[in-house]
Amino acid sequence: MWKDFVYDITKKHLGKILGSVLGFLIAISIIFFGFFKTLFMILCVLIGYYIGRKIDNKENIADFLDKILPPGFYKH
Repeated sequence: MWKDFVYDITKKHLGKILGSVLGFLIAISIIFFGFFKTLFMILCVLIGYYIGRKIDNKENIADFLDKILPPGFYKH
């Protein structure tokens, strides 16, 4: 019974739950680390997510590196 109740609540309100938890974690990070350090951490997480998504989709990381690094910096 309890398991079904929790499953139903999370199924119906997953976005609200995740958004609330994320907002709470960002607020705690700002309190403990400060705004700019928290912003830097969020930026690093987003960059890591983007690179991980490229790897999961079997895309060529060399093409990505050619776009962001200066010419001649990364050689195949």
